[in-house]
Amino acid sequence: MIIFPAIDLKQGRCVRLEQGDMERATTFNDDPADQAAQFSAQGFSHLHIVDLDGAFAGSPVNVHAVSEIVKASPAIKQLGGGIRDIATIEKWLSTGIDRVILGTIAVRDPQLVKQACTLFPGQIAVGIDARGGRVAVAGWAEESTLEAVELAKQFEDCGVAAIIFTDIDRDGLMTGVNVEATSKLAQSISIPVIASGGLKDIDDVRELLKHSEDGIGGAISGRALYDGRLKAEEVLALTGVR
Repeated sequence: MIIFPAIDLKQGRCVRLEQGDMERATTFNDDPADQAAQFSAQGFSHLHIVDLDGAFAGSPVNVHAVSEIVKASPAIKQLGGGIRDIATIEKWLSTGIDRVILGTIAVRDPQLVKQACTLFPGQIAVGIDARGGRVAVAGWAEESTLEAVELAKQFEDCGVAAIIFTDIDRDGLMTGVNVEATSKLAQSISIPVIASGGLKDIDDVRELLKHSEDGIGGAISGRALYDGRLKAEEVLALTGVR
């Protein structure tokens, strides 16, 4: 199982939100590139980056910060937030991002996701962010009528590399990953699922590992890594993936 340290960008800073609320942001590092380098030095081989401002704007905002992260870290990088057309996907991939995450556009234009998978094989992930089981879009500001499983099944057999499933109700609150919902989603599709939202400590990782055969291939950690409740050495030793 791969652990993805999270770098969420707001106005060029590395922050963590609570339940996706931009007004409830805690800044952990004014220099995201420095944070990326720290995660690499700790032994993490992957990074999860979100352009929060871009998610609300509908187009990239924190371009400079992402570019600096790319320079600072050799990690495999996935990026989401405001990516809603082929040109933007191509631009990010050409600047050193290894995989882009499509969220809002996956709800509004599933065909674009499928087209992107054909054009950029292995480099497209779908972000499914759910509140009470319903998919939310546009930086979590709007709720759709789609169920998470219903949306995920639309992308079977089209080449989506991963589904990143976030339980918004738990995100940033350190209340624990929604293992039950994540496992249910993973069992319903053949696409690997990455768990996100609420990961609080090493026990959460142990619980997710119990469900790895269900199709859970990774987990995203933000606040737990930043405040030290999750130790890099401990989690990397447990998962066996650096």
